[in-house]
Amino acid sequence: MDSYCISVKDQFDNLEKHTQWGIDVLEKYIKFVKERTEIEISYAKQLRNLSKKYQPKKNSKEEEEYKYTSCKAFLVTLNEMNDYAGQHEVISENMTSQITAELTRYMQELKQERKSYFHDGRKAQQYIETCWKQLEASKRRFERDCKEADRAQQYFEKMDADINVTKADVEKARQQAQIRHQMAEDSKAEYSSSLQKFNHEQHEHYHTHIPNIFQKIQEMEERRIVRIGECMKTYAEVDRQVIPIIGKCLDGITKAAESIDQKNDSQLVIEAFKSGFEPPGDIDFEDFTQPMKRTVSETSLSNSRGDGKSEPKFGGKSKGKLWPFIKKNKLSLKLGGGPEDFSNLPPEQRRKKLQQKVDELNKDIQKEMDQRDALTKMKDVYIKNPQMGDAASVDYKLAELGQNMEKLRLEAQKFEGWLAEVEGRLPVRTEQSRRQSGMYETQNTSAVNNCAQDRESPDGSYTEEQSQESEMKVPMTEFDDEFDDEEPLPTIGTCKALYTFEGQNEGTISVAEGELLYVIEEDKGDGWTRIRRNENEEGYVPTSYVEVYLDKNAKGAMTYI
Repeated sequence: MDSYCISVKDQFDNLEKHTQWGIDVLEKYIKFVKERTEIEISYAKQLRNLSKKYQPKKNSKEEEEYKYTSCKAFLVTLNEMNDYAGQHEVISENMTSQITAELTRYMQELKQERKSYFHDGRKAQQYIETCWKQLEASKRRFERDCKEADRAQQYFEKMDADINVTKADVEKARQQAQIRHQMAEDSKAEYSSSLQKFNHEQHEHYHTHIPNIFQKIQEMEERRIVRIGECMKTYAEVDRQVIPIIGKCLDGITKAAESIDQKNDSQLVIEAFKSGFEPPGDIDFEDFTQPMKRTVSETSLSNSRGDGKSEPKFGGKSKGKLWPFIKKNKLSLKLGGGPEDFSNLPPEQRRKKLQQKVDELNKDIQKEMDQRDALTKMKDVYIKNPQMGDAASVDYKLAELGQNMEKLRLEAQKFEGWLAEVEGRLPVRTEQSRRQSGMYETQNTSAVNNCAQDRESPDGSYTEEQSQESEMKVPMTEFDDEFDDEEPLPTIGTCKALYTFEGQNEGTISVAEGELLYVIEEDKGDGWTRIRRNENEEGYVPTSYVEVYLDKNAKGAMTYI
């Protein structure tokens, strides 16, 4: 009996340990899902930050880059990745609401239910143990009373057989034996009753109460197992629900990649950088066998572009005439960043800059007009309802807006005139008008067109055609005479021409590839180096067209490539 009770008690303890282990497994799974949701949130945040990091900044140069199809595709990729991050946030939210929150609530209910079942089990165990103790007590009492009754009977028989004992003593012994026998019978009846009761309770305990409790515990445990299985299915389903949307994001990236058009991008590059210059013509043969100074012939490159152009002169007083103007223009480029009419740019680039300026001015005019219309309506309201404000207070602002619009219109007309000139709708301005506008043209870029492959420089510079105004001869002045009389600059080094350069603008000098010349003024940061061929021929060439070797005694050896 005792060993059976102990075994049942052990099984009860084992069940208690097992169900506690089941709750621990549930808590472990809840913790796992919770950490997964944190990872999803962190991943989504990192994806959003990554997408934001590479988004083009507003009103910056990066925005201009996104006109190319490859950059547009990259922008679509960034936007799709932002949506992709949103789906990971959805995963986290759904797992939190459908798994973590539900399982946490269920686990609390499970703990309460388990506690109730094991409380009932311990109560039933305690009750059967109490019944067992009562049975043992009645059994020991019955056993004791039987022994006492037996001793009393033996004592009575001994007294009754002794002739020396009085009759009163014998009667007393007989009565005592009868009492003990009655007590034994009572104990027997009580023991029998206790035994029947215990057997009944024991049967109920092991066949009804405990099985019922065990059945409830089993059902509780099976519900826990089923619940965790359902949560695992939900875990997978939450991921599966976002797969179509993630697929659409990836499809969008693929579609954007397929929309990349290399031809279109190449055309945009051409439109952005084409200069509008014509390729240079063929160079005529110059005969140096004649006993004369080396000058550019009338059939050289400087005149191959048109019959009405005069040849650039590098000898005599022309050198003295050109330096004041070229230095003035070089200085103005350093300080002002280029003339107002963009005449320092190639024709096509100049046209784009002028068109952009005209568009900006038109937008400013439209803004001023919108403000004027708004103030006009406000003035009408004040006139109709004087209590709302003084109509005269708006007049000053209207007058100011009118002045601003007039200034902007004049400015727009000026740039439209330059734009029309570039597009060939107006005659080219004369030398005098250009000088009056303070925009004397100078070439501050390289001078080779990309069509002439044997003359193309590494930096992709171009050869600017000799403009009408640069071809006009500059009249001699007293200043020119003084400039001619000044001593020539000393040489500070030598240089070797890396490419052929046709100096067609005032102040420049033509050089042939491989030609060795003297350096008399190094690059001041504007991209031009002043060189000398002989006493009568000197001028500026692009620094990128020559390799310069400065004398160590002058400013130290330095090479420009």
